[in-house]
Amino acid sequence: MSHPQTTESQDQLWVFAYGSLIWNPGFAYTQSQAATVYGYHRSLCIYSHVHRGTPERPGLVLGLDRGGLCRGLAYAVAPEQQAATIAYLRAREQVTMVYRETTLMLHLADGQRIKGLAYVADRSNPQYAGRLPPYDQLRLVQQGQGQSGPNPDYVRATAEHLTKMNIRDKTLEWLVDKLVCTPQS
Repeated sequence: MSHPQTTESQDQLWVFAYGSLIWNPGFAYTQSQAATVYGYHRSLCIYSHVHRGTPERPGLVLGLDRGGLCRGLAYAVAPEQQAATIAYLRAREQVTMVYRETTLMLHLADGQRIKGLAYVADRSNPQYAGRLPPYDQLRLVQQGQGQSGPNPDYVRATAEHLTKMNIRDKTLEWLVDKLVCTPQS
């Protein structure tokens, strides 16, 4: 049985994006393509205390949480950029250690199955929100403002880019609809 994966792909660093990394990767990459991971799903399950909120007024951001599948984007990073990319991602994603850096199997759109770097929700971290009721999510998103900007902007940008990728996320779509219907603070 032949495998579609190539040696070149496995020598490269691949990074899995499921939220803001889709529309704001912040690092150089040589290629990107649609990818799916199994065993995790995209979830607004992280209280944001830095990027989209504060400890006093947390926002809510995405994490990869256990169960299901997640469609997103995979970025290939050139060998000479790998160390800088990992350092950048750790500084961005590990500010409060709410994510675990891990390697997951990525199923690329071109048929390759490769290992990629991903950041999954750490359920033992106090910032792990779990599955919140929709109106609690809305309240947190509306109040969130952090170093990276307003939380509603994060939700809108993520939903917009997922739509462009033909990925449905009913939770984000519902939130965007509600954010449009409520006054901006």
